Amino acid sequence: MSNTPGTRIPGRNILAVPGPTNIPDAVQRAMVVSMEDHRSTKFPELAHGLLADLKTLYRTADGQPFIFPSSGTGAWEAALTNTLSPGDRVLVPRFGQFSHLWADMAQRLGLDVEILDVDWGEGVPVERIGEILKADRQHTIKGILACHNETATGVTSDIRALRRVMDDAGHPALLFVDGVSSIGCIDFRMDEWGVDLAVTGSQKGLMLPAGLGILCVSQKALKMITQAKSRRCYFDLADMVRANATGYFPYTPALSLLYGLRAALDLLFDEGLDRVFARHHYLASGVRAAVAEGWGLELCAKAPKWHSDTVSAIVVPQGFNAAQVIDTAFRRYNLALGAGLSKVAGKVFRIGHLGDLNELMLISAIAGAEMAMLDAGIDVCPGSGVGAAGQYWRTHTQAAADPVAKPALRRVAAA
Repeated sequence: MSNTPGTRIPGRNILAVPGPTNIPDAVQRAMVVSMEDHRSTKFPELAHGLLADLKTLYRTADGQPFIFPSSGTGAWEAALTNTLSPGDRVLVPRFGQFSHLWADMAQRLGLDVEILDVDWGEGVPVERIGEILKADRQHTIKGILACHNETATGVTSDIRALRRVMDDAGHPALLFVDGVSSIGCIDFRMDEWGVDLAVTGSQKGLMLPAGLGILCVSQKALKMITQAKSRRCYFDLADMVRANATGYFPYTPALSLLYGLRAALDLLFDEGLDRVFARHHYLASGVRAAVAEGWGLELCAKAPKWHSDTVSAIVVPQGFNAAQVIDTAFRRYNLALGAGLSKVAGKVFRIGHLGDLNELMLISAIAGAEMAMLDAGIDVCPGSGVGAAGQYWRTHTQAAADPVAKPALRRVAAA
């Protein structure tokens, strides 16, 4: 049987979207458990251990983690409704689909949302926010909603720098951070960066199915619970605080996912968080070599300082439709690439490089994307992306993460 267009031969699907990500075998096995009584005297061993280890993941001593049976969107809502009241003014930089959706949620919840529109391909406008905060002498701004890693455009923002301008302005606003596609993949330091509320989800760096929304809350933000007037029930942190103190949840938890989370955290800690971050930077750099040096294409991220280590959004040449590349990759080559969203729909396709991943897994995605582009008529040299990525990985090795800058990469002699 010939592999004609529209015909897909058997074999494993290559998952190269920026979430959900590949699930390690150890995590898969951990989730295959018999159901048990989540009110038993044994259950708190699991719950207390997870909540303690999530503090390590967030790099916080004082923050309090909460685990909801939800997506990351649920944790977004919990963060807003437990600390803010209808009419409160918040700043939301909007530079991609997910920062847009967070702003939309804040508006639906009755907050006074000041949107700071930024070119898609850039990130949080730190200096602009600093000037706005300095001008807000009455401290009417109650929160800043910042997307650490904008998955739609492959952009990572500098949260450390954002905290710096907040402190320089002497402003007491809460710092909300969406870390759904960064926490567990990209260096994140809740205490050091003064983050008040940080959100993530189970299906990205934690290498689980979707279904857990995780929120970590500073002590400053926890004190806002009694003052916040937003209506809430399912996502009420006060209920969680009371139940979690004894090792339980206010409602039935997602038991299988909790056992998977236990295994996932063990894998991350066994590897070492700094090495996890270095690995993501190393793998992402190979993908970027394929895009720029191999294919001669551009990323949606407008400058290296914005480059994401978890997802690359690749801009197709003018006159071509990225959706055709994505569809061909899926239907003909059994490769799942991320689609362009909203403003960049049809303009980009995305390669996710996060979670349980190595060089050869990414080579498959690069090769499939290359073949799909050629099928769509895009003039790239066959084998160029694979060659550039392979050469990069052959001549570099991952090093421990730099606590200030991105992880260093060390050149090695070519074989």
